[in-house]
Amino acid sequence: MKFIHIADVHLGIKPDRGRIWSDERADEIYDSFKNVVKFCEQEKADLLLIAGDLFDAPPDEQNLKQLDFQLSRLSNTKTIIIGGANDYIEEGSAWEAHVFNSNTIIMPRDKAANVYLEDINVCVTGFSYGKPEYEDRILERLKPGREGAYNILLGHGGEKNYMPFSKEKLAKTGFDYIALGHVHKPAHILKNKMAFAGSLEPLNYTETGRRGFIMGDVDSEGNTNISWVPSNQRSYVNMTLEIQPDTTNAQLQEIVETEIKKRGRENIYRILLKGTIDSKMEINLSGLTRRYNINELIDRTEYDYTIDELYHGNETNLLGRFIDMFDEESTEDDEIREKALSYGIEALLGAGEN
Repeated sequence: MKFIHIADVHLGIKPDRGRIWSDERADEIYDSFKNVVKFCEQEKADLLLIAGDLFDAPPDEQNLKQLDFQLSRLSNTKTIIIGGANDYIEEGSAWEAHVFNSNTIIMPRDKAANVYLEDINVCVTGFSYGKPEYEDRILERLKPGREGAYNILLGHGGEKNYMPFSKEKLAKTGFDYIALGHVHKPAHILKNKMAFAGSLEPLNYTETGRRGFIMGDVDSEGNTNISWVPSNQRSYVNMTLEIQPDTTNAQLQEIVETEIKKRGRENIYRILLKGTIDSKMEINLSGLTRRYNINELIDRTEYDYTIDELYHGNETNLLGRFIDMFDEESTEDDEIREKALSYGIEALLGAGEN
């Protein structure tokens, strides 16, 4: 028996709203889901397990028609879905009203339910959210639904307000495999027995690293082997660059562009600049932000100067008068004086108040 385990797809979300790539990212998330469906068909998977938050919000009828259309492409695969914290199943919602033409089962809300698939001797136990939050430790209390079958638990949670659980207690519930959702970072918790699939695509700049899904294979003796399959079309990348005092703005642009091309120009970058720069240098990467996906530029550089050199070039302006003021004032705490002088100089240089 072969299964695919996905979670936290968040169809309908538009990451990084306001950025020029936001609409494209929304399309890519849908494309990643379609690619999983293709993968299921190619691999002739028996089961597609969706562990909550397939949608970013409770779906309407049109959303479910589109989903049904995609899942109808599966000739061999049965799909089992639970509602998660984002796409929870309300009473009388489209989730409950829609009649699927594809071989798809939606687990009912607010109660444990079992689905036994006789042809592959698999029993799936799941619990769909009927509201956004659950503080009870529901998943720890669930038990395998059929003796003599291969038992899978399909769950969504792991945090304080979202069906919290102890990994140790969950591991002792007796299931052959526990397919989890809610945590967006993939995690293999118990070897070949329990895992968070993670999201198919990263959804914001905090979600660095690859994303994907889990493929599982069960042999004739009931032994499970799972592997993680990376699938995201682009990643969020944190990039830190150390700048030297003799670096020019043109050189900095070249360094940043080279690093982006090396790491993948399709990715979305958060760039942190550190080190020291000449007091006359102005950092300007606006040309790069138009050509590449730079979500944020954080400038933590410091100016390279001595007080005497700085003063002699600025005696008659605001910066010089500020330095004069500190020379005229006395304080018993030299450390506080030095810090205040440094912060003030950095602020004036940054603002161009020379």
